[in-house]
Amino acid sequence: MARVRVTVLQENQTGRNKRFRDNYTKETMTDKQFVKKIENGDYEGKFHIRNINGEKTPVSNPDSTRNNNLG
Repeated sequence: MARVRVTVLQENQTGRNKRFRDNYTKETMTDKQFVKKIENGDYEGKFHIRNINGEKTPVSNPDSTRNNNLG
């Protein structure tokens, strides 16, 4: 089974994902750093940004697999 590209390391009290880990590069990122990388095209085809409650939020691109979603 393929390794999940990005995992969530920390959520805040409301459940918003705040810290992430790229399991390929071993890099740890804040939500803002992850958003910037997605906007720069570093995760093209894997993740995109949604505006949720006025805040840029990284989300997984939909596909047929549930086990590769952020959460």
